[in-house]
Amino acid sequence: MKAQDIMVKNVICVDMDERLPNVRQIMETNGFHHLPVTEKGKLVGIISDRDLLRLISPFIDSASEQPRDLDTLNRAAHQVMTRQPITVKAETPVEEIVAWLKCVDISCLPVTDDEDHVIGIISWRDLVNHATF
Repeated sequence: MKAQDIMVKNVICVDMDERLPNVRQIMETNGFHHLPVTEKGKLVGIISDRDLLRLISPFIDSASEQPRDLDTLNRAAHQVMTRQPITVKAETPVEEIVAWLKCVDISCLPVTDDEDHVIGIISWRDLVNHATF
């Protein structure tokens, strides 16, 4: 089995200048845990839900919200993303994908073509859903 057999193909990406409130909304609305970041259609980074949890004030939308809490939302995707994420190609064997997830302690891998356009994404959940026991 290869990446192309298990990857999610209709990947939503955000531009590197997208602001965090919109990034957060896209992730929450779609139930995403990872969001690829692109510049001129090419992958330049990835944002995880953990990145947002780490950076956005927990007091947003609460009675305790302060102006400084709102300032945490005034960032662009490129200020938060992990740059140069590890990627795989559509032909990459699943065994290699599992090895990457284990050795680097990441939970998803974007699938790119030869021009670094995102054509899919694979998370550990996708691997579990396609596991044959």
